Amino acid sequence: MLEENGRVVRLDDGTVWVETIKQSACSSCSAQKGCGQSLLAKIGDGKRLEIQVDNPQHLEVSVNDEVTLGVGERSFLTASLLVYLLPLLAMFITAVAAQRYGLSEPGVILSAGFGLAGGFVITRFISGRISRNCSYRPVLLRRV
Repeated sequence: MLEENGRVVRLDDGTVWVETIKQSACSSCSAQKGCGQSLLAKIGDGKRLEIQVDNPQHLEVSVNDEVTLGVGERSFLTASLLVYLLPLLAMFITAVAAQRYGLSEPGVILSAGFGLAGGFVITRFISGRISRNCSYRPVLLRRV
C-alpha cells in the first residue's frame, strides 16, 4: 500500500476531505542539477491538494487531525499504465497502420496525432468507469 500523510480539512456524511502537500523526491537524488525533472518538480512542489477520502474503518477524525492515506499498489500501477501507456500505444498503432496504408510522412504524423488524441479519449472513458471502483480511491488508514 502506498501511503501519504495529510490533514483533515472537512467532514461530509462519512466522507473525509484531506489536504496533502505535493512533494518531490528530487532533493535526495544525486542527479538533481542535470535533470529536467528536478526543474519541473520545483514548479509544483509545495502545492496543496484537497482530495476526498473513503473511511472504511470508520475512524473517528475531526478537522485539523493529521492522518495517513493509502492507495493499493496494484491500483496505482494499473492507473499509471492506463494514463501513460494506452495513449502511446494508440499513437503507435495508428502510425503503423497509416504507414502500411501507404500515407506520406505528413499523413503518418497527422494520423499518429489523431491516434494519441483518441488514446486520451479512451483513457478518459475508461478512467471514468474504473474511478467508481473502490479499490482505485484513497482510503483513510490511521490517525498520526
